[in-house]
Amino acid sequence: MQSKVPHAFLAGFRGRIFEGEWPTMAELFTITAERYGERPCFTIYDPERISLSYAEAATLVGRVAARLVRDGVVPGDRVIVTGKNGPEWAVAWLAALHAGATVVPIDAQLRKEETARLVKAADAKVAFVDEDKWEDIGVARGGEGGAAKGAGLAAVYSLSRKKPSYIYDEAAASPIPRVRRGESDTAAILFTSGTTGTPKGVMLSHRNLVADCFLAQANLTIYPSDVFYALLPLHHSYTMLAVFIEAISVGAEIVFGRSMATSKILKDLKEAKITMLLGVPLLFNKVLAGIMKGIREKGALVSGLLGFLMALSGLIKKSTGVNPGKSLFGAVLDKASLRTIRICISGGGPLAPSVFRKYNQLGIDFIQGYGLTETSPIITLNPVEHYKESSVGKLIPGVEAKLLEPIDAEGRPDPNGRGEIAVKGPMVMQGYFRAPEETAKVFTADGWFKTGDVGWIDEEGYVYLTGRAKNLIVTGGGKNVYPEEIEERFQLFEEVDQILIRGWIPDASSAAEEIEALVYPSEDFAKGKQATEIAERIASIVAKVNEDLLPYQRITKTSLLDKALEMTTTKKVKRFAVGQ
Repeated sequence: MQSKVPHAFLAGFRGRIFEGEWPTMAELFTITAERYGERPCFTIYDPERISLSYAEAATLVGRVAARLVRDGVVPGDRVIVTGKNGPEWAVAWLAALHAGATVVPIDAQLRKEETARLVKAADAKVAFVDEDKWEDIGVARGGEGGAAKGAGLAAVYSLSRKKPSYIYDEAAASPIPRVRRGESDTAAILFTSGTTGTPKGVMLSHRNLVADCFLAQANLTIYPSDVFYALLPLHHSYTMLAVFIEAISVGAEIVFGRSMATSKILKDLKEAKITMLLGVPLLFNKVLAGIMKGIREKGALVSGLLGFLMALSGLIKKSTGVNPGKSLFGAVLDKASLRTIRICISGGGPLAPSVFRKYNQLGIDFIQGYGLTETSPIITLNPVEHYKESSVGKLIPGVEAKLLEPIDAEGRPDPNGRGEIAVKGPMVMQGYFRAPEETAKVFTADGWFKTGDVGWIDEEGYVYLTGRAKNLIVTGGGKNVYPEEIEERFQLFEEVDQILIRGWIPDASSAAEEIEALVYPSEDFAKGKQATEIAERIASIVAKVNEDLLPYQRITKTSLLDKALEMTTTKKVKRFAVGQ
């Protein structure tokens, strides 16, 4: 059994490997390599299984770190890592910290101009890049050209065998000892624009990351035998902490996903026997839609029976804690390659409670969490033993939270008792990189971090979100409408690929807003259909959703889009790209 205090084992290493309350990330990896050296650490199917044990990974990290030090990297220097998920990415990230540097993971999907801007903003010493960014950031070490020269990079290494200066080939013969750093030193700078604005560099200390990792485990038990699937981009705080760092903390295996293609995901899930699947609502919605479609295709009688059994399974699980779903729906889960999944975690955006409910009915422990890059990111997690479907989770130990005065266009209090959530805790960021004024804006005078999210907290410490404060729509009757509350109601409609809810002003002489839905139909639904047929079906879906909304929340205008909206790498629509 795991200790009730997940990090209790650290006491045995304090004074020998680390000092203070928390180890640094480099010290934590050293501890895990000592505890679980022979266990698989980093694994990829490309196409055959290739895996490094923790001991092998630790040796490689020390060797790459030696190369960084030889190239002039000193404590506090910034090292960029940008590329597809894989063992090389993980080794580069850890090697930067082993060498005493601060790691700066950058989204590999950014355009050339955006990448160059962040390279310059980071003021980095060295960069690790894959083949897709090789020409954007620079050529082989010592060569001419690219953003590398302009940004003053001393060296550029490749994360791919397809380019020169491949990091494994460039590793020094002998690993170096860890360069000593403290838990309060900056471990990572994560540039984030989210869905609404200009990128800011979030500075996270070693304490931020390690404390958040272990405190979250009070709400989520994980084991060395678990197999995590790193499918979403690792540069994002959610995957970096909840997959990469969490797995490292207990000696679990990390399997890197290279493709978002459904066939490849299903193959990885089955071959690797994944137990921990972390994703965003879009991923889980699509998987569930496929399962439910298969059930419906069995005919009305069978699908009706399965629907009854799902409801019964969910009731038994919720009331007794016994989980009969995997026995009842084993064949369904096998077909979806979900049989070995122990826990699914959804993050990065709001999830419809109906989706949450159906996964639990099928026998999968499905939970969701909440946080921001600025909070390392986990603030809440729904405990498997006592989950609430409409909540984004229970506050993890060490987090203090309160509601600030509600943000209203007229300065009025929210009639439902909702307010902006503010938090304190060891996971709250150090600030924004070289941006003291921006940092000051997100903290209250007495040190509370303002999340920008509006919601409420129940008596047991469970958090409920209604939306982002900056996305608030104020109707003609003075009512507050949060777009996310409406958008989540469309998640189970297969005909809708993307939806964005925003305010619109039907009368130019008044500032009163009504509700508009921008809808991008799914390609599978739209294929071979006339425009009028598509419009009629979307209109019927909107009408159905409107039936369950309060009068002031109802959609009064629907606009069909002929191309998809721009999205972040965690599959959230970029609201600022459509004028919000």
